[in-house]
Amino acid sequence: MDRVPRPPEAFFEGTPPHVRAYIGQLYAYIQKLEARIAELETRLGKDSTNSSQPPSSQHPHAKPTRPHSKSRRPSGGQPGHTKHERALIPVEQCQSVIRCVPKVCRRCGQLLTGEDSQPLRCQVWELPEIRPLVTEYQRHRLVCDCGCATCGDLPAGVPTGQAGPRLIAFSALLMACFRQSKRRAAAFLSLILHQPASCGWMVALQNRAAEAVAPAYDELAGRLPVQPVLHVDESPTKEGQAKGWVWTFVAGAFTVFACRTTRAADVAKQLLGAAFAGVIHCDRARMYWAFGRLQWCWAHLKRDFQALIDSPCTIQQRLGRDLMRPTKELFSLWAKVRDGTMTRREFQQRMRPIRQQVESLLLRGYFNARLHGFCKELYDYRERLWLFVEVAGVEPTNNAAERSLRHAVIWRKLSFGTQSAAGSRFVERMLTVIETCRQQDRNVYAWMVDAVQAQFAGQTPPSLLSGA
Repeated sequence: MDRVPRPPEAFFEGTPPHVRAYIGQLYAYIQKLEARIAELETRLGKDSTNSSQPPSSQHPHAKPTRPHSKSRRPSGGQPGHTKHERALIPVEQCQSVIRCVPKVCRRCGQLLTGEDSQPLRCQVWELPEIRPLVTEYQRHRLVCDCGCATCGDLPAGVPTGQAGPRLIAFSALLMACFRQSKRRAAAFLSLILHQPASCGWMVALQNRAAEAVAPAYDELAGRLPVQPVLHVDESPTKEGQAKGWVWTFVAGAFTVFACRTTRAADVAKQLLGAAFAGVIHCDRARMYWAFGRLQWCWAHLKRDFQALIDSPCTIQQRLGRDLMRPTKELFSLWAKVRDGTMTRREFQQRMRPIRQQVESLLLRGYFNARLHGFCKELYDYRERLWLFVEVAGVEPTNNAAERSLRHAVIWRKLSFGTQSAAGSRFVERMLTVIETCRQQDRNVYAWMVDAVQAQFAGQTPPSLLSGA
């Protein structure tokens, strides 16, 4: 938007002083409005490509990246495409086989005999009628001659409540992994599984599940301080009426979530220890500065450079384009390192001119008034940009933490947070179990059943580190 130029002094010749003062006030007001309009236009132009907004916050069709003409092909499968169909299972695996044998000829009506060695096979899949398995334990009371009444004990491993291990594990995953509310989870148990349930009972099952996985969660949290590399990130949520944050700490073989009512560095210090010696992948948020070895996320930096390109200021646009070119080259080289087509030694050599170019551009912006605020922090702490070049196992982005948070963010948007500290403990423990089992390619339902059974039997619960 073109700014309104200030009128030259010749324009005011013969103009009364009070009129000139009024025009000056109007011009100052116009400048204020122009600055406000520029700020709002910049804010409207923010999306997941040039800001810290996650891609999930933007509808995929809200802002098309490039115009494209409508395809002339009809919708659906195209002629000649490979057919996809469900493969038939062996006959031995079918619960029943019904032989459909014709009795008479469909043309002349003559009786038919014999058997087809290769009949046409048609398999129909159906759900069995679902009925809960209810076991009644009758505890008899017998009275001794001495007058003392003794009641029979329940067998080892039998729960004191009305829910067994599989039901507790299934209900917990229904709420945590499949993101169903208490009301919908209770409705599913009642309508589909014929298991009477209420919202209050779902809370009780959730608490039992949280207790069962607590030892495994504490074991993983205790291993965080000794990890060489961690991806850390956080996302806002709510706990009751208070603001909260879901933190994620992603290690090589496990992930730990923590729900807290603060975003301060105390959370990370509590879980990692103030003397944490490993490398932390993170964005440039200040609470991470309490730790020594940081790798700032280049995915965030790339979005910041794109924001400079999209800004109305020509100087910012130029710096953004100049920084974007070596950034794209950086990611191109890293892709070759990741797929094994480039050695780390060659990568380090190829990265030297890129590092010099980026730091020179940041230094140029350091002494420019309009760019100083953006470039000063990056240049003063430039060693946090290049740790991935020197240290094996360190990546240039914090994508691992952002991917692990995606499930938590979707859960938060559906549930609007938790209502109590007990609910937060359930969320952080279940998210930890779900994401860790995904990392280790484990069956999370089978692990949950084992954990609940161990709790009922008073045994040591299964570890989430055994597959690490």
